[in-house]
Amino acid sequence: MTDRLLAHRHRLITDENSRWWTLAAMCFALFMLMLDNTVVNVALPSIQRDLHASLASLEWTVNAYTLTLAVLLVTGGRLGDIFGRRRMFLFGVVVFGLSSLTIGFSPDDTVLVAFRAVQGIGAAFMMPATLSIITQAFPPEQRGTAIGTWAGVSALALAIGPVVGGFLTQDVSWRAIFFINPPIAVIAVAMTLFATRESRDDTVGRTIDFAGIGTLTLGLTALVLALVEANTWHWGSLRVISLLVVAAIALPAFVIVERRVAAPMVNFAFFRTRTYVGANVVAFLISFAMFAQFFFLTLYLQNVLHYSPLETGVRFLPSTVLIIITAPLAGRLADRVGSRPLMTAGLLIVAASLVIESRLTPHSGYGLLLPGFVLMGLGMGLVMSPMSTAAMNAVDRTKAGAASGVLSMTRMVGSTFGVAVMGALVATIGGSKIDSGLPHLPAATRTAIVNALGSGGTVGGSHVPARVVVVARDAFVSALSTGLTVSAVVTLCGAVAAWVLIAKRIKQPAPETAQTSATEEAPAEVSLV
Repeated sequence: MTDRLLAHRHRLITDENSRWWTLAAMCFALFMLMLDNTVVNVALPSIQRDLHASLASLEWTVNAYTLTLAVLLVTGGRLGDIFGRRRMFLFGVVVFGLSSLTIGFSPDDTVLVAFRAVQGIGAAFMMPATLSIITQAFPPEQRGTAIGTWAGVSALALAIGPVVGGFLTQDVSWRAIFFINPPIAVIAVAMTLFATRESRDDTVGRTIDFAGIGTLTLGLTALVLALVEANTWHWGSLRVISLLVVAAIALPAFVIVERRVAAPMVNFAFFRTRTYVGANVVAFLISFAMFAQFFFLTLYLQNVLHYSPLETGVRFLPSTVLIIITAPLAGRLADRVGSRPLMTAGLLIVAASLVIESRLTPHSGYGLLLPGFVLMGLGMGLVMSPMSTAAMNAVDRTKAGAASGVLSMTRMVGSTFGVAVMGALVATIGGSKIDSGLPHLPAATRTAIVNALGSGGTVGGSHVPARVVVVARDAFVSALSTGLTVSAVVTLCGAVAAWVLIAKRIKQPAPETAQTSATEEAPAEVSLV
């Protein structure tokens, strides 16, 4: 029976098509991962009612996942290089699937939050592995096409997530959004075992850099936690300042440790390559602008324009559908013309979309946002896959896991920064509007309103005077408009960085020269033209 299955496999998967089977397996798992990112937000009100969860528990339903994912991405990528990328990917899929099953049976919010953190651990091993496995499977001249498909699948999952989440939450149960993951995980495991070959970094031994993992985990945990809670705890609070101090000590310590160990978790020679630096700078800046925009415009559509979560998700479809279409095309173009012109043009288009969106008012409606959403989708599609292609082509293939982990971490930290900074802007600018518009309110009441604005909330209810509701709404929208303008400036800086730092082309050597010694300071395969 086993021989028959192996024979069937060899007939179905050949040397010519095996890389495409691998791409399909990675995209299938990535679809599950990205779908989970959006369906959970739609279900939060139902979770609160069913489990009698506190507001803090709801926040940590999202934050626990974000925190563990951001902190462990580099570790997951590097362990894949050491012990096998397919092995670590499968580990991540199994952890993600089992934790989803446990969340679906959660009896209370404590179990829910705990296993959302475990879900983040699984995702941290999956996400960099998908990109590094694709990098290993495809030669440089086809890598843009493959990564473009990878980015398009990611956008597809993000697009249908709110629709699927809204349907399941309303017509089945919020638990169903987690129960759909285990069957997908089983299929992903089967496809990966069937189609994907194992690969690892043969230039290093199987030594784990525990000192590097410890200092990086401590530094990133402190930084991300400070950013996530800054607008709730206040930027000047002792807790936030203490966390930032810990991050300021631990992250430089990580750099020092990595320069002294024999097999570092992150090879800082990556950053001697201008293109890799540029890809990470762009990843940070585009994530900063995109996630801040999506997060706060979602709240604008729901709290100001009074759309339901499902209606809000549908109105983001122009952006996500265009990303689905554009990302694979941009990946193919990157193989032909290079990443730099596509990334620069895409960032300029995204900046234009943010300028259009910054003109919103409490009464502007969806008609004003639609052109901005269209341009956002077009621009993001031109940026994402060429950015990933540039980063992965700029490093030795043997280091793909660590390089992918760093890029994914940069994106996650950029998105966290974006939401935190936008929240701070909304709280600061909105607070000024509240002070001038409601000068006779007690100070404690004004502070409560400002805190709600900073976390994206609005003020309403039958017991709240209409004047307070109007001023709070106008303050939120005015501050959001300013924040979108700031995001446009950040994106313009990204366009400049892309043009200056990303090489026109990255010349790849012959396969026999691609391997590098673990002691070399820079990847031998990269030369900038």
